[in-house]
Amino acid sequence: MAVQIKSLRIQETKSRWRLANKRLLFPVFLFAMLATPTTRDMTVTVLADAFWQVAAYVAATLTLYHAISNRMKHGSKLSTYLQDNQRFQVIFAAVMGALPGCGGAIIVMTQFVRGRLSFGSVVAVLTATMGDAAFLLLAAKPLTGLLTVAIGFGVGVLAGWLVDTLHGGTFMQPAQNETFASENHSCTPQVQTSALRWQGFFWQWLLLPSALVAILGSFQIDTDTVFHFPPGTIAILGALFALTAMVLWSLSREVSNYQDAVSEDPKPATASLFQRVAQDTNFVTTWVIGAFLCFEIVMRVTGWDLATLFASWSPVLPLLGVLIGLIPGCGPQILVTSLYIQDTIPLSAQLGNAISNDGDALFPAIALAPKAALLATVYSGIPALLVSYGFYWLFE
Repeated sequence: MAVQIKSLRIQETKSRWRLANKRLLFPVFLFAMLATPTTRDMTVTVLADAFWQVAAYVAATLTLYHAISNRMKHGSKLSTYLQDNQRFQVIFAAVMGALPGCGGAIIVMTQFVRGRLSFGSVVAVLTATMGDAAFLLLAAKPLTGLLTVAIGFGVGVLAGWLVDTLHGGTFMQPAQNETFASENHSCTPQVQTSALRWQGFFWQWLLLPSALVAILGSFQIDTDTVFHFPPGTIAILGALFALTAMVLWSLSREVSNYQDAVSEDPKPATASLFQRVAQDTNFVTTWVIGAFLCFEIVMRVTGWDLATLFASWSPVLPLLGVLIGLIPGCGPQILVTSLYIQDTIPLSAQLGNAISNDGDALFPAIALAPKAALLATVYSGIPALLVSYGFYWLFE
């Protein structure tokens, strides 16, 4: 029996490290960049910036968010009230969409296929949601993040009410015998529990120290001097922590399809607060590192100034932001938000992306009600174009 258990553990370890897990290719690529003298300094800078300027703030924001959401319960009285008040259904859906992450949108989709919410509520939640990119924007530029969330909420409410007025409350609802196949979101594979546990430990111990260093850095304080470290120590530590976070994320789930690469990992019901924080933070951090690194590599290889280059394409950028937002998953949207944070693309493109972006919620939406999900995505793209180009012509 002991031999069988040992054999199973060895097989599990081999499965986790095999190159079939395509997530591991990114850390391997980064290790190669660090081992190459000509790219080492650039890679350390990218990793350190991604950790101290993004990951630390995202982790702090997520800790507050999950701590609050864990205390919020939805009782049967709310469900009954929603069924009896179609106008309020849209407001509720927009509120759920405005919450950072994709959980609120998934809840609305499951209630829609149960016949408890209208199709306008689906349009409202998909219009209002920004997915995990909201955490990044709120952490990096809080005021802009709040403005974007508020605009998404308002546009979502108006779009949802208009759709319900045009189509009625029962429009596009699937037959009840088709509604429960994906109740447990079967599109999300099993999480590697040991990697999840280590991710939780990692952020549980690093949350407060990393937040302190990040805040000092934001005030342009030389943290190496404050802590009496040799010059460059904080940057090296940031690069090490970023790599560790990425490796832990890579071990959590194998990539067998597009969704595994661009969506956050499923959260087991037994996951602790810091495990939930770690899953989302490491996912966002990995995509931010990818965006920062691509930006630096393009700049170094071509000599282009992307901000200046994109400025010449400014009339097209809002459209591109909207089109990228139609791509399922949070990964592409995090790339867009990373470009905005680096002042490479304008706010109009960010707004268009935020409104058209459905995040990870589009995956269960397609599984639960594919026709409704497709039509709702198209509908959410219309106000995204209007808002982004309206902002562009008025303010940019």
